[in-house]
Amino acid sequence: MSSDPNDMTPEAQANETTVRFDSVGMRYGRGPEVLSDLSFDLPSGSFHFLTGPSGAGKSSLLRLIYRAERPSRGLITLFGRDASVLPRDALPALRRRIGVVFQDFRLLDHLTVFDNVALPLRVAGQARAAYAEDVAELLAWVGLGDRMDAFPSTLSGGEQQRAAIARAVISKPDLLIADEPTGNVDPEMARRLLRLFVELNRLGATVLMATHDLTLVNSLNAPVLELSDGRLVGKVRAA
Repeated sequence: MSSDPNDMTPEAQANETTVRFDSVGMRYGRGPEVLSDLSFDLPSGSFHFLTGPSGAGKSSLLRLIYRAERPSRGLITLFGRDASVLPRDALPALRRRIGVVFQDFRLLDHLTVFDNVALPLRVAGQARAAYAEDVAELLAWVGLGDRMDAFPSTLSGGEQQRAAIARAVISKPDLLIADEPTGNVDPEMARRLLRLFVELNRLGATVLMATHDLTLVNSLNAPVLELSDGRLVGKVRAA
């Protein structure tokens, strides 16, 4: 296997495991572990839900995957590589393969909705003419077609959530991590956004969606990872 994930052949990418946790533990500072003995795989092209009560460790687990935090013990493998030994100059390329929907949106206040969503494409060097139609189409899909020129401060919480989701998926990432992505929208829009994630998955992306919404979980026959008190207590299929 190539040492650079971007140099892998399509066949190798199709056969790899996108995320692997092996006996992973995590603590903040010198406090107690918030995650303990986590071992699981996310095969490439899979769709998983992540569930559990508030405080179970869902957000911390996601932060480990997109490298916002480091484990205190154990091994995390991303796209076939040990995440703990990746050189700093390899991180930008790795993160371009990952789309993240944050609970707190993290939109840039000085950019319009259109420019916030287009930001991953601009960073990748694409010209506006190459992506303008795709961004407009995606914003229409998430119900923000008439808000493209608005700034984040003028949006409702639900509108900011939808803009953040559009930004995370616009570049068709290899891995999509979503932290309660439907928590600020009505049930109809939640189902619509879930269909967007399912379509991205059908195009080959690995998707991990943290949610409290069991209606959404039960609407898909997808594997469920269940956390309780920082431990994986179940890996079951939705009803």
